[in-house]
Amino acid sequence: MGFLNTVKEQSALDQARHAIEAGRTILVFKFMEAHTNSLATGAMTGINDQMEAIESLGWRLDKMSVCEGNVIGALGSKHAERVVIVCLYRRTP
Repeated sequence: MGFLNTVKEQSALDQARHAIEAGRTILVFKFMEAHTNSLATGAMTGINDQMEAIESLGWRLDKMSVCEGNVIGALGSKHAERVVIVCLYRRTP
């Protein structure tokens, strides 16, 4: 796992832990990932690691929505494809 994926996983874990400490039973989490080839099938290991980190604290995935799109850089520079996954997790108090 690369450095950036490790940082993202720790951030997901910290935010999920904070939601528990705040007494929340619902967590809506947005995962955003570069999508280098929208025609390829394959594992999204960075997102997988983040989702597993959240679930390790007792959160369970209830619903999710996925979309992809292009992000245009500064001054109209080259755009990059991104996939965004929005997940609704639930936790029993």
